[in-house]
Amino acid sequence: MKKTIYLLVMLTVIISSCQKKNTIRLGELDLSKIEQGWNTVHINTNLSDSTLSVNGMKYAEGICTHAISEIEIILNKNTTRFTALVGVDDKVAKVNGGSIVFIVKTDGKEVFNSGIMRSNESAKAIDIYLKGVQKIILITSDGGDGTHHDHGNWLEAKFEYTGAIKPSVYYYGGEDKFILTPKVSEIPRINGAKITAARPGNPFLFRVPVTGLKPITVTAENLPSGLVLNEKTGIISGKVSKAGAYIVKLKAKNSKGECIRNLKIVIGNKLALTPPMGWNSWNVWGLSINEDRVKAAADYLESTGLADHGWTYINIDDGWEADARDANGILTYNSKFKDMQKMADYIHSKGLKFGIYTSPGELTCGKFLGSFNYEENDARTWAAWGVDYLKYDWCSYGEKAKNQSLAEYQKPYITMNNALKNVNRDIVYSMCQYGMGNVWKWGSEVGGHLWRTTGDITDTWLSLWSIGFDQQDTLAKYAAPGAWNDPDMLVVGKLGWSNNIRDSRLTTNEQYSHITLWSLLSAPLLIGCDLTQMDEFTLNLLSNDEVIEVNQDVLGKQASPIYTSGDIKILMKELEDGSKAVGLFNLGRDTINVNFDLKLAGFGNKVKLHDVWRQSDKGIYESVYTTRIPRHGCEFLRITKPE
Repeated sequence: MKKTIYLLVMLTVIISSCQKKNTIRLGELDLSKIEQGWNTVHINTNLSDSTLSVNGMKYAEGICTHAISEIEIILNKNTTRFTALVGVDDKVAKVNGGSIVFIVKTDGKEVFNSGIMRSNESAKAIDIYLKGVQKIILITSDGGDGTHHDHGNWLEAKFEYTGAIKPSVYYYGGEDKFILTPKVSEIPRINGAKITAARPGNPFLFRVPVTGLKPITVTAENLPSGLVLNEKTGIISGKVSKAGAYIVKLKAKNSKGECIRNLKIVIGNKLALTPPMGWNSWNVWGLSINEDRVKAAADYLESTGLADHGWTYINIDDGWEADARDANGILTYNSKFKDMQKMADYIHSKGLKFGIYTSPGELTCGKFLGSFNYEENDARTWAAWGVDYLKYDWCSYGEKAKNQSLAEYQKPYITMNNALKNVNRDIVYSMCQYGMGNVWKWGSEVGGHLWRTTGDITDTWLSLWSIGFDQQDTLAKYAAPGAWNDPDMLVVGKLGWSNNIRDSRLTTNEQYSHITLWSLLSAPLLIGCDLTQMDEFTLNLLSNDEVIEVNQDVLGKQASPIYTSGDIKILMKELEDGSKAVGLFNLGRDTINVNFDLKLAGFGNKVKLHDVWRQSDKGIYESVYTTRIPRHGCEFLRITKPE
């Protein structure tokens, strides 16, 4: 009897011990690999390494993130409670403030939503009962207005749990790289845009993008007067004085065969009749860009064959400007560049085009000299150098704007547009002002050929989802030839925004979704990686001619959602030949089955499906097409009526 009582007492002690409540702070978990919009998670300090503070209240304990971020935590059903205070860190209150929605989900169900919180608002309390919950996700969203200055604090955040198993942060293990794009044929194929444009009397430059076994000879019939073609390089150059639309018959021939395709040359008032394609220095080099790196990008755009698929622009972003203007108000380049005009000539010699960057403010985002009050000077300087593309970034102009009225948003862009119209050179005008004032509604009216619709993209799924899927849905009607919505540059390959180059944090499937989505959106395609370190996967990702054709389609339509349910999103784009391009996307964390109602394509119950990435026909389908799509993956289809 005594032995039985002893065992019962011991069992009670063990059970009591197991049920003892333990506490662990959020900052004690492994947050080292959390993806967020900028910087890294800071524990017990804000993102500037100073004291956490919300609306004047200081906190010794907590974490600071930058929207957009998600922290996914496995609870194993033994965690009983989560408590925290959330708010926007005071560090950004004196700048432009921030706007964040703090969200908590448990086992996929939203259980807390703070609503939009801004600087100088008191922290809000969270107290969530978690008994039986297996997973909790802590989200800082950008509030739908971009991620600028969105520094979000989870203060005094802690979990209560029983037993020995602590809550732990979940990190997805990633994926092996796989290639879908077939090997390029040795038979000649003319790729890229089927239309190009210039203004009467201005320099014309077009490199015919053609793949196949080298050497390839390119010939042209019906070139307008003033243009000549170099048959060995495939570069068309010269000037056309007479406005009009000219249909040129191009022929490419090598030892394996030949191909013929028409090119429409439009001489008139419009430029960028298809979305610009090329490379920009920012996402890889940031402010560390120099002349050697620009020339290397031009060299590798040619040597990798990307130029043969239609990639054209070599664009310098911020960091090229001298410290001061000369006595005549002329801004030149800093010591990282030897001769901008000779560098432009070097780029042009390859049939490629040259882009540059500045701000309408006194300073650029990188604190270099901007164009404020020198717009005419700068436009003439760029034209003399041979600039073909200008990225005009709002940056410090916010200090000059009197208010947030439409007139003030438009003013600096009108001023620069007038300056660009007064030079004898075609310069594609990229307005970078992050979607303020619904720029897509008036960007073309002030001379823009493309305009940023969102804040900066980063190489995380959350950023890609917010910018690409969440913020583009209603913008399709504002896109047209010469007028493009710009969701920012590509984040595939090796990136860094500095000298610290690393692989994109996007998984393989996420990168396929990224390129598929940008193609469907008729978005400008500007590669952001180091071309000199491009691996086979990235090269194939960027050189699928059928994917590029959807982006460069002459009709100039932007895709719109035709179906959204749970984690499934389907977008469709009308194409010039009457077919439809469709993207089936899985926005969720798990592999799922997608059932696509084929009547949504508008061709009736029976359709022919073509796999765009694999460049192969799938066959005839009726009623429903069912496919299995992995986490954050997609399927890219071209749909036609059966013959």
